Amino acid sequence: LPVLAVAASQATGRTVIRDAAELRVKESDRISATAAGLNALGAKIRETEDGMMIEGGSKLAGAEVESHGDHRIAMSMAVAGLIADGATTVGESEAADVSYPTFWGELDDART
Repeated sequence: LPVLAVAASQATGRTVIRDAAELRVKESDRISATAAGLNALGAKIRETEDGMMIEGGSKLAGAEVESHGDHRIAMSMAVAGLIADGATTVGESEAADVSYPTFWGELDDART
């Protein structure tokens, strides 16, 4: 869901995600963490009890965002940072190592 929200922030129109309440009890509250991070970058996301509403077409700007120690949030915020104008810093970025230990190195390689 987190990386889908990144894509939806750039799509045309509104994306509604429902029936995802179980994401509130993962490594982090992924609904809240995703919305907070993307909103900090300039997206327009409103949390709902079991998901979120995302208004597409947002221009993202670099910012400091948190992973909340969650590997999926860390990687999704990194992808959002690639779209954003300016630098994006992901707090607790090492969380990505849990599922993708080479993520940051491969991301750097892809950018060069």
